[in-house]
Amino acid sequence: MNIEKLKFPIGKYTYINNPDIKVINKWIDDIERFPSRIKELVTGIQDSQLNLRYRPEGWTVKQVIHHCSDSHMNAFIRFKLALTEETPIIKPYREEKWANLADSLTIEIDESLMLLTGLHKKWARLIKSLSHDQLEMDYEHPQHGLRFNLISTIGMYSWHCNHHLEHIKNALKSKSY
Repeated sequence: MNIEKLKFPIGKYTYINNPDIKVINKWIDDIERFPSRIKELVTGIQDSQLNLRYRPEGWTVKQVIHHCSDSHMNAFIRFKLALTEETPIIKPYREEKWANLADSLTIEIDESLMLLTGLHKKWARLIKSLSHDQLEMDYEHPQHGLRFNLISTIGMYSWHCNHHLEHIKNALKSKSY
């Protein structure tokens, strides 16, 4: 398999302009169900499998799970900022460096799985409560020099959940990276 397919197993994220309610609801469902889907993938695996990589030079299963809790905490905070401030400028973070900190390399995945469970429940509940006008609220990402509204952010994190689920599946199947 080529490296691009290993890096982006479901393809790169493509923005959808003006998604209909059916698409938005599917995205919300992806976000809401992510913790149970990731737990299903890793329940009963051996500790050694947590150190498998989804591609050469890629993160381990353990790092992917911890990355998701880090990333989704940041996303949730971006939602809150967008809902309470006028086009806030968010703080980017160096995810590749975060993935190599001790908490991502050494602690068990249980902490991140518990965090994801509570966070996604709260996040999905918040998203479901938003009006159309609130979904149009946005934040500025200085690293990209772009504004992202909350609708597109829901789509991006739906993709992010599915993207990393495939990474974990690929690592567990390959058993070689």
